[in-house]
Amino acid sequence: MKLLIKKINPEARIPFYAHSGDAGLDLFSVEEVLIKPMERKLVHTGIGIQLPSNTEAQVRPRSGLALKYGITLLNSPGTVDEGYRGEIKVLMINLSRESFLVERGMKIAQMVVKPVKQVSVEEVDELSSTDRGQKGFGSTGLK
Repeated sequence: MKLLIKKINPEARIPFYAHSGDAGLDLFSVEEVLIKPMERKLVHTGIGIQLPSNTEAQVRPRSGLALKYGITLLNSPGTVDEGYRGEIKVLMINLSRESFLVERGMKIAQMVVKPVKQVSVEEVDELSSTDRGQKGFGSTGLK
C-alpha cells in the first residue's frame, strides 16, 4: 500500500516511521506557533496526502508532548477522509499552565493509516435487546 505525499510548503518534512513496526508516521510543523495555556491553535504541516483506497488517516497526539508539556490534540483522533486533498493541519491545545512554542520542524502529531468499511444504512422501528441495553456512561462502575 502506498501513501502519496505532496509538499504544499517547500519547507515541509515528509512523514516517516521513526522505528520499524511503529503504527504512526511522524507529522511536523512548518511554522512557529505560540500556544498559550488553555489555547488551541491550528498548526500547518505543509503537506497534502492521497490515501490508498478504503483507508482513512487518523491524526493522533504524541504521548511525550502530552506528558511533558500538557500538549494534546482536540478532535482526537482527527479523521482525514480518503478523498481529502487539502493540507493536513493539526488542532493542538495547551492544557498546561505555561505557554508552549511549536517550532518549525517539530514533531507535533502522528498519523495512522487504517482500513475503513462502509455500511449500508437502514432505518428500523426496533433494535435487538442486549444485557447492556441503554446503560451508558459509567454503567459498569469503577471496579
